[in-house]
Amino acid sequence: MSQRPRVVILGAGFGGVNAAKVLGGCAADVVLVDKTNHHLFQPLLYQVATAALAPSDIATATRVVLRHCKNVTVLMGEAVGIDPDAREVRLEDGARLRYDYLVVAIGSAYSFFGHDDWARHVHVLKTLDDALKIRSALLAAFELAERCEDKAEIAPLMTFVVVGGGPTGVELAGTIAELSRTTLARDFRTIEPRSAHIVLCEAGPRILPSFPPAQSDYALRALQNLGVDVRVGAKVGAIDAGSIQIGAERLQSSVVVWCAGTAAHPASKWLGATAASNGAVRVGPDCALPGRPEIFVIGDVASFDGADGRPLPGLAPVAKQQGLFVGRLLRARIDGRPGPKRFRYRDYGMMAIIGRSRAVAQLFGLRMSGFVAWLAWSLIHLMLLVDFRSRLTVYVNWSWAWFTYGRGARLLTHAPRWIARARGKARRDAA
Repeated sequence: MSQRPRVVILGAGFGGVNAAKVLGGCAADVVLVDKTNHHLFQPLLYQVATAALAPSDIATATRVVLRHCKNVTVLMGEAVGIDPDAREVRLEDGARLRYDYLVVAIGSAYSFFGHDDWARHVHVLKTLDDALKIRSALLAAFELAERCEDKAEIAPLMTFVVVGGGPTGVELAGTIAELSRTTLARDFRTIEPRSAHIVLCEAGPRILPSFPPAQSDYALRALQNLGVDVRVGAKVGAIDAGSIQIGAERLQSSVVVWCAGTAAHPASKWLGATAASNGAVRVGPDCALPGRPEIFVIGDVASFDGADGRPLPGLAPVAKQQGLFVGRLLRARIDGRPGPKRFRYRDYGMMAIIGRSRAVAQLFGLRMSGFVAWLAWSLIHLMLLVDFRSRLTVYVNWSWAWFTYGRGARLLTHAPRWIARARGKARRDAA
């Protein structure tokens, strides 16, 4: 009796999970490896960071997602290397996984454009841990400001900077503004949360550069109406504990969130493959590594040229569609029948929300702004959540927030130590 082929999938994001779902029930043993035990709906991660949703609202245990795929085994572990010649994946604990087919879908990390020393002074937003750290830092800043005896210390504590004017930065800045101006406005006695200074800085000439100029202008006006200080053509010159230099100005800030650029994880080095400028692995038309038809690279870690000759963006729909494609291709190959030859991305559009009842969207060739775009954004994101429980809880939380301006995920168990250190530095600088 011949041995069943083994498919190893690295990453439980949109690409990896959808590939595993398609391979469920096929004549192969599938092993999905991820450093966490959950599948995360990353487009709503910023709402966890701003206390609008709880972590369990947008994350589901990977084993639950793949429960009905009896041939799929889920392992919690982190890949640290690949040996293509031996067809093995090396894990952090030293274990090795043999594979006949490999799907690499490990996502990307943030790039600091040669200033890696800035990383220890900023927050990023890629994982649930990241979101919870941002949430703690934001809420702790208000709590620390409430007990300040020196009024001069309040302004730095209540200054929040978001670097990067793409969809994530715009959504985060708008939601922080709403958090301070509505949710927290009634809860403090010493400070005025509405006076919080939220800064969104973008090095380019406009925010949301992937959208048409008219929609970028709408987003700019919407953010300004929320009180966000939007700065375009503003490059970051330096970041340290408690301050950031934007252009010629240095701002004292308790929380800096970096949403400015991404770089692929080191899969290209593991595979000895050609990499794009951001480190992503260049793949062929079937998402396979050139010269290695048994290795597929998908999602943010892959560089795949679209119909216009430009690399596809690092978006959830790209990863999902590539995961489905690779799953179908591998299933056909395992069954001994011809499979799809070339991946074609179907671009259904893009969206960005700018606070309550405001959004911009391009869907199926239609451009929308305002409440209609916000409603479309809400409905689509609800339907894309992985299970009914998540859809129900998110809908209830959104409805509650709509009618009451409340946020239910505002618990804070301790003040982050780095904010206290920044506060001490601000005192010394003032002296």
